[in-house]
Amino acid sequence: MSKSDWNSPAAAKRLARRHASERRFKVLGLGAIVLSLGFLALLLVIMLKNGLGGLDWAFLSGSDSTDASAAGVWGAAKGSLLTMLVTLLLSFPMGVLAAIYLEEFAPRARWIEWVEVSINNLAAVPSIIFGLLGLAVFINTFNMPRSSPLVGGLTLALMTMPVIVISGRNAIKAVPPSIREAAYGLGASKVQTTFHHVLPLALPGILTGTIIGMARALGETAPLLMIGMRAFVVTPPDGLTAPSSVLPMQIFLWSDEIDKAFVQNTSAAIIVLLLFLLAMNGLAIYLRNKFEVRW
Repeated sequence: MSKSDWNSPAAAKRLARRHASERRFKVLGLGAIVLSLGFLALLLVIMLKNGLGGLDWAFLSGSDSTDASAAGVWGAAKGSLLTMLVTLLLSFPMGVLAAIYLEEFAPRARWIEWVEVSINNLAAVPSIIFGLLGLAVFINTFNMPRSSPLVGGLTLALMTMPVIVISGRNAIKAVPPSIREAAYGLGASKVQTTFHHVLPLALPGILTGTIIGMARALGETAPLLMIGMRAFVVTPPDGLTAPSSVLPMQIFLWSDEIDKAFVQNTSAAIIVLLLFLLAMNGLAIYLRNKFEVRW
């Protein structure tokens, strides 16, 4: 195309249409961001208005009670902490190892394709199905204690693992082939190349998937309903097998109370849950940025 073609009226019109479409796209994107932040700000304002007055040391250090003035959130918060600890310790290493095997070591066979399709399908399964699985396997088959952080963590780990596997595979696939070729050229084995060079570069992407999976697990109630974690527990759990509740379940139970005094407790517990989520995600984002390598 000659220079005169670029300066023609038709080319000027095409360029103007392109700039107009870019401006419309920017406006739509900005509008979507403002709308999302507006809903979040509205939620925070309502929760702070209703629950900020109930945030005191007695509430933060107490456990569930039939009396709204004596009820606290520490028992459910400790239950959530133990449940998330079990979930992370099981789902993260198993999900990462599964992603490494499927992406780096698995043969190109039909059964591997079936495994990959199954993992993708499991990531979209409703959470209550995992609750039914936890009830059938961990409680009815292995006779594990009902309403315990151990069973809750095992159930949520099953739900979180497919997300970590999928994000881990994508992160490993994004590592440039030149990294592997350089390691092979220096005499490194397949295992050394994968764990010493590929995995450290893929770790930020893996941590991103872990953040998403753990954030989803923290707010789940349906699978925990199936394994009995809606029990009325007046003392904080003293171990992984002790009866316990979790923050989302405690919020659900208080929101269903007839006594209007529990409205403040519900809003205050939501604030605690949001702070818990922000702290957990903040730690994960810090670790992701710490291990991030640019090339």
